Amino acid sequence: MTRHSRAEGAREPQDTGGAALFDVDGTLVDSNYLHVSTWWEAFRQAGHTVSMTAIHRTVGMGSDKLIAHLLGEERDTDQDAEIAAAHKALFATYLERLPALEGAADLLRTVSQRGWKVLLASSAGQYELNAMRCAIGADEYIAAATSADDVDASKPAPNLVKRALDRAGVPASRAVFVGDTVWDVQASAKAGVDCIALLSGGIPEADLRRAGALAVYDGPARLLAELDSSPLAEAP
Repeated sequence: MTRHSRAEGAREPQDTGGAALFDVDGTLVDSNYLHVSTWWEAFRQAGHTVSMTAIHRTVGMGSDKLIAHLLGEERDTDQDAEIAAAHKALFATYLERLPALEGAADLLRTVSQRGWKVLLASSAGQYELNAMRCAIGADEYIAAATSADDVDASKPAPNLVKRALDRAGVPASRAVFVGDTVWDVQASAKAGVDCIALLSGGIPEADLRRAGALAVYDGPARLLAELDSSPLAEAP
């Protein structure tokens, strides 16, 4: 990457810079285990016994892929909408008290000030994404956001990442994605974007590296502390 001088105090990255794309659940907001619990209850209400361990490993997929992955292709697909709606309703009870992960807002601010155009690329629906943005409290540093409502295929498909790149107006070679699941890493790779992975979503480092993560950090606060030696040191 060609390095440019840091834009001191800039809140609006220059168009000549790169794009830093961020997942939200488990990457900037501490919500993955809430998803595990609410998906477990949604499956239970529909008469299915699904382990929380299995559910945890699917968090980050869109709801359609998650249900298919956990119940199999021979399931009664007539239940899919009911299960997804139950999860959405159960998770909605937490929306007003979602906690941002330590360092999340400061990470977005600092990355933006270094010349990156900051975008969100989340498998959540727009309503949930709006709540998570409120929890983070860094909207002035976010150039744009994509949600599951903006694409017709969710992670690990690359559609969300590609849509974010389109909105950023930069090629994949000038972007970095930050996520916390294997599905984030896979979606990024399919879009031709390098991925930094965080352990804040609860996925083991070995799994993230095996999927192709360029670098792995404990969470947003640790990535911020080590930013100078990370792929997000300065925008290309």
